[in-house]
Amino acid sequence: MNLNELKHGKARAWIDEMVKICEPDQVYLCDGSKAEYDRLMQEMIDSGLAIPLKKRPNSVLFRSQPSDVARVEGRTYIASQKEEDAGPTNNWIDPVELKKTMTKLYTGCMHGRTMYVIPYCMGPVGSPISKIGFEITDSAYVVCNMIIMTRVGTKVLEALGTDGEFVPCLHSVGKPLAKGESDNGQWPCADMENKYISQFPEERTIWSYGSGYGGNALLGKKCFALRIASVLARDEGWLAEHMLILKLTNPEGKVKYVTGAFPSACGKTNLAMLIPTIPGWKVETIGDDIAWMKFGDDGRLYAINPEAGFFGVAPGTSDQSNKNAMESCKENSIFTNCALTEDGDIWWELIGYPAKGKLVDWKGNVRDALPKDKSPKGEEFAHPNARFTAPAKQCPCIAPEWEDPKGVPISAFLFGGRRPSTIPLVHQARSWNHGVFLGSIVGSEVTAAVISDQVGQVRRDPFAMLPFCGYHMGDYFKHWINIGKKTTAEKLPKIFYVNWFRKDEEGNFMWPGYGDNSRVLAWIFDRCDEKDNAVETEIGFMPKDGAINTDGLDVSAEAMKEILSVDKEGWKKEIDDIRKNHYPKFGAKLPKELMEELDALEGRLK
Repeated sequence: MNLNELKHGKARAWIDEMVKICEPDQVYLCDGSKAEYDRLMQEMIDSGLAIPLKKRPNSVLFRSQPSDVARVEGRTYIASQKEEDAGPTNNWIDPVELKKTMTKLYTGCMHGRTMYVIPYCMGPVGSPISKIGFEITDSAYVVCNMIIMTRVGTKVLEALGTDGEFVPCLHSVGKPLAKGESDNGQWPCADMENKYISQFPEERTIWSYGSGYGGNALLGKKCFALRIASVLARDEGWLAEHMLILKLTNPEGKVKYVTGAFPSACGKTNLAMLIPTIPGWKVETIGDDIAWMKFGDDGRLYAINPEAGFFGVAPGTSDQSNKNAMESCKENSIFTNCALTEDGDIWWELIGYPAKGKLVDWKGNVRDALPKDKSPKGEEFAHPNARFTAPAKQCPCIAPEWEDPKGVPISAFLFGGRRPSTIPLVHQARSWNHGVFLGSIVGSEVTAAVISDQVGQVRRDPFAMLPFCGYHMGDYFKHWINIGKKTTAEKLPKIFYVNWFRKDEEGNFMWPGYGDNSRVLAWIFDRCDEKDNAVETEIGFMPKDGAINTDGLDVSAEAMKEILSVDKEGWKKEIDDIRKNHYPKFGAKLPKELMEELDALEGRLK
């Protein structure tokens, strides 16, 4: 598309200003069509940057530089005007200083490259919950990923009109080319000290430089959908959350929608695409990562998935752990930092089967395959953060209403982390504020898999939003408390805390997890209808004896009793840790309501 077709004056002025700074060889306005996607992908295949996969129709493999493999939290900034507004859990730089530093880096950064202008919509085009952005980038890889992950092109421009609001997002890989120079099939990016992923919350602007990977470069993902959207949500009275959205249908055909927030490595994508093991129940996906929720006219919260694709972690994904994810990326998908098999397919650790013959690992080295699908730490064939980008519409369990512009009404929020002890399989909050308290203490126990001196300690990730909240977490907790005052208690979602990861004294998991988590979802479903299947305890409502269906499960009555009981001594230690190590971080901005909930819990446990 020609830039002259852009009739939005403010957007055009911003693009012209960025062209002057970045000095690209040419400027191209993306239309989001299949022809455009295919042409850009073919250019990357021809240049040696992308490898077509013989075994997967219309799918390719990319290999990034070893310095550009994941989100770089240490180089991610919330550049609010006041440092206190960013809070203690975000990196802050004065916005004026940061703009100066980054403008220097951006000056001439697109020499030898095309500037792609991507008009994109987060959420179904035309939904009152959706928002529009423009991403400027010099990476065709980013364009193709954004076409899968968001709604791109002409229909977005039509919805924007001549004066609609948009979030301006500027991205460059930070590798200008001299005349006649090319990338020679090598992934372009800048050195670590020149990588910046910057959010300017007051301006609603995103600037990213130096990385071509994932959430650092696909600016609709964490940068817009969470860091900037959380600020918009606070100011406009809604919620932008790091949550999956599930549709549950019980054997009688009754439907409920629930969302869930889980820190990384806690089975979030597996839960989002769960295949239930109890007869008559159906689980479908609305979204696997992000939920935007606004109040409807009826006083209930309605959620959309602002994304149009999955950007899933590949290693550990298998037919056993997540068959629906495996089906989703069978075609029309982009793979990054996976291994390549001799017959032209991808492979990764814990894919469920060993590879044969030789593999090309994610660094491009040819190596003999192993007899099993595991590799020694540090010698992986696929990078531990290798990814697949797949269209959500290809998921076998995608719900028919996943793109309903109204959104879906939410009945329950789930929180959870990886906790080998103390936290039971499931418990329900006593009230909205008690639920906000539960969200605020979410965490996972640090295991020996992480090089850390904190093994055995709880690493807190409140609401699974710690790396993604665009402002002070104390104010974020207060925003959740305020949301609870916007409607009646019966119209608010009920709040639950789940823990699939309890272990026995030998270190074995006590609950089978995966599809059997549907048994816990069934109990939650009934609780949303106030079914009398719970007992009140010191920590909240818990399943009555026998209320969770264990037919056909290899879990003893003793084990069920243990994972569904209140560990009073464990909770007293938990309270001590929250009081000493967690809540003090938020200083004077910690809402008094949360301290009241902590004190009340302590009182009940005495």
